[in-house]
Amino acid sequence: MSIFSPTNLWRVGAIFCTGGIAAGAFGAHGLKARGIPADKIQSWETASNYAIYNGLALLLISTQPRWASHRFAGPAIVLGGAIFSGSIFALVLNRDRFKFLGPITPLGGVSLMLGYLSLAL
Repeated sequence: MSIFSPTNLWRVGAIFCTGGIAAGAFGAHGLKARGIPADKIQSWETASNYAIYNGLALLLISTQPRWASHRFAGPAIVLGGAIFSGSIFALVLNRDRFKFLGPITPLGGVSLMLGYLSLAL
């Protein structure tokens, strides 16, 4: 059994959605209290939204037999979503410590795009 089985895609989708909602709430309330600038809070919100969007997509993908067994789409969306949103969260919280993630963020976006595009093929 693959670690990217339909059941696990469903679980990761639920985790992405939950994490995105929690991160969005923290961004709306906790970041401002920490004195984080508005432009970084906007980046945090983008990462939160993308986590939710990708979580919902994984929930949907996991229920469609043809897509759920796709060898590339699910893993690409899981990895891309984690890299994209995760790196933005880290950069907003501590840019100096995690500056090496800056060039990695677009790779997460590319992985997401390839994952979704592969569903059309």
